Amino acid sequence: MRRAGRVVAQCLDMVGTTIEAGMTTKQLDRLIEDFLLSHGAIPAFKDYQGYPASACISINDEVVHGIPGNRVIREGDLVSVDVGSIVDEYYGDSARTYAVGQVSREKLALLEGTRKCLQAGIDKARKGNKLGEISAAVQKAAEDQGFSVVRQLVGHGIGRQMHEEPQVPNFGSPDDGPVLKAGMVLAIEPMINLGTYDVRTMPDGWTIVTADGMPSAHFEHTVAITDDGPDVLTVA
Repeated sequence: MRRAGRVVAQCLDMVGTTIEAGMTTKQLDRLIEDFLLSHGAIPAFKDYQGYPASACISINDEVVHGIPGNRVIREGDLVSVDVGSIVDEYYGDSARTYAVGQVSREKLALLEGTRKCLQAGIDKARKGNKLGEISAAVQKAAEDQGFSVVRQLVGHGIGRQMHEEPQVPNFGSPDDGPVLKAGMVLAIEPMINLGTYDVRTMPDGWTIVTADGMPSAHFEHTVAITDDGPDVLTVA
């Protein structure tokens, strides 16, 4: 899984140096697909449950699952890019939100705040903790900053399948869920909104947007539970 995670991290690093105003989300998706294939990985999202692209690219009020197309990325956008890979039959999954050019202070605070929420969750991904400790830590970090946590979408276990048990909510009680054991691998992925936590699905059946049209941000890592603490697999 470390190999699958590494190529995703390298791909997202590439996105960070490539994304710019004026390119379309389809162009960015093509770069991502080419990168994965050239590094010996299979794009995990393409054709997964009918999804038509290699990456989920979501802009501003789009929370997740934005389908790449002819939409032009513009100066001041927040762009969330979610990428999955398959290497040697194991999956890696990670997401980052990028600021394109000069963004508003509110958007920048949301981006950095969501990154902090992810780290708060990872810090609790320890053998012997309840899974709910991850969830509660993410929620507290978000709400302490004045943001809201999406309820209708959650993280997940990951391994030889993209989505495995257990589900990993980004909210809830620290007493919820199973006890974490060494060998478990979780995709921890806070989706944090500037306004309400309510979301809705667009007519394409995939794209999830905030109910109030306010911006959202998304960060995700694949994390292994070990005897020595959390081991983030989606790093370069």
